[in-house]
Amino acid sequence: MPDVELVIVLERHADHVITRWKTLVEEAPIEWIEEDRFDDERLRIDYKLLEGDLDKFEGAWTFVERDGATDVKLGVDYDFGVPTLAELIGPTLQKKVRENSEMMLVALKKQAEALASGEVPPRE
Repeated sequence: MPDVELVIVLERHADHVITRWKTLVEEAPIEWIEEDRFDDERLRIDYKLLEGDLDKFEGAWTFVERDGATDVKLGVDYDFGVPTLAELIGPTLQKKVRENSEMMLVALKKQAEALASGEVPPRE
């Protein structure tokens, strides 16, 4: 994902991780710390902002097996917390969130396909 400058795992537990992220939106850095909770039974990963430059950043990855394949959905809900700023760069931020989400899904697909074929998955 070209806009992601840094991801650091701060804590790793059996059912969740806490990570620090640094990305760029139109050359402006945005940083945050998030918690990702893994629910293997429901095939779901919920994530939420713990602290950072946004007021709200949360969502979920859901996985559904269908006909020998896995459908992956990524939901994102965010709020910049500054209405005037949101009006100015809201459409750009929405586009960037969509692009980054699509890049994550493409990278996940490449890794899953590599693992399924016995190859070493690419690191992106």
